[in-house]
Amino acid sequence: MTALILLVITVLEFIVAFTIPHEYKDLRVWIFITMTIVKAAYIVGEFMHLRYEAKFLLWSILVPIIFIVWMLVAFIYEGVAMADGKL
Repeated sequence: MTALILLVITVLEFIVAFTIPHEYKDLRVWIFITMTIVKAAYIVGEFMHLRYEAKFLLWSILVPIIFIVWMLVAFIYEGVAMADGKL
């Protein structure tokens, strides 16, 4: 069942890659990021058995990851702004 779910998400990624026009590059990127996060969460939940663990353990892993992702987005945004001369 796990392989089937991951296969379906991967097939959807290929459909998005080949059907959304290149003009909608940002939309495509956000769809890929979302699907990748969904696949990663599913893999972590199934293979690391976090889905069945206590909620405290899950939050102790999830909160630092959220802050790391926020930090990376902030760094990228600031780096692009500095490269464009906006800062």
